Amino acid sequence: MTIQKSLDLTVYAPVLVANERRTLAVVHGMEQALPGLRLKWEVGEGGRLIELPQRDAWLVEATSRGKLPLLCNGDESYPVTVSGRGRAGRLGPGGQPLFDVRAELPLDADVIAASGEMLERVAEGACAFWGHATPDDAALDIAHQTAPTLEGPPSPRRGLPALKLLDRIRSPEIPYYLGWLNYWSAAAAQAIGFPDPARDADLLSRSRRTESGGWVVQLTDAPLDLDNPVHLDALLRAYERFPAIGGRSAP
Repeated sequence: MTIQKSLDLTVYAPVLVANERRTLAVVHGMEQALPGLRLKWEVGEGGRLIELPQRDAWLVEATSRGKLPLLCNGDESYPVTVSGRGRAGRLGPGGQPLFDVRAELPLDADVIAASGEMLERVAEGACAFWGHATPDDAALDIAHQTAPTLEGPPSPRRGLPALKLLDRIRSPEIPYYLGWLNYWSAAAAQAIGFPDPARDADLLSRSRRTESGGWVVQLTDAPLDLDNPVHLDALLRAYERFPAIGGRSAP
């Protein structure tokens, strides 16, 4: 049986406050980026699907509780999910709380074509500091850059650098890892020193500016595959170019 690969999309944003509409913007942004997508089912206890006829009003109410409950498209053969949760200040960068939004989608041609726009819409809708969209198999390798082992420090695969945990990063504007598609707000781009026209010509050829002044930066033309030496080299070069990412050093 062929296992369907997925695209993991995550953005890191300021905490939710009452009477705001960022969760609506996130969900609407996903639907606008991927034609035909409707995220109008809540995933309840035991995976039970609960249809939400007044989804937008329900989302506004959930925002007042500081969360984006797990939503899906109701299609088990083509599952798309999104959720968001708060992160306490003691677990956040620079002691600041965050709101993390996470989505998962099948990695097919339609999603690949829509992924850049979707990341931009989700990140800008959430007013995120930074975020990424990465195939799940590459994301697993990247997770080992921060995951502690029984012996203590992280043990990265494939020669990737070890990165600090999120609570050891000095400010929320500093990304703590790279992905295939990277969203950097204007503040995040400034924090890591992007762009430098002399050094970033290759990255700029696969980047675009967002309405808010941020950037969507694509490391490789095809979805990141770390079994591909060209892709691995692109990721390693990006880490070398941006030493501030992962809290390794100043930009």
